[in-house]
Amino acid sequence: MNTILIQGGLNIIKGKLKQAWALLTGDDLEYCEGKTEEFLGRIQRKTGEKRAAIKRARRECEDLWQQIDPSSKWVPCSGASSRCREN
Repeated sequence: MNTILIQGGLNIIKGKLKQAWALLTGDDLEYCEGKTEEFLGRIQRKTGEKRAAIKRARRECEDLWQQIDPSSKWVPCSGASSRCREN
């Protein structure tokens, strides 16, 4: 099995663990970090891309979002939970 696919699966697990810990502690920022980690892992597993390439693409999306709506911050998990929404 491809090591990038395995790493993607591990990143998903790592993200879910961060989310679970955040729910126990009430740490919303940790929850968002966990959602982001899970998101990156899922993309990594589906595309086979390295983590650095995925992060670079994510930064490009953030830059585009800033050009469209400079008053709000783009958060990749904003559709998944109200915990991660920022305006």
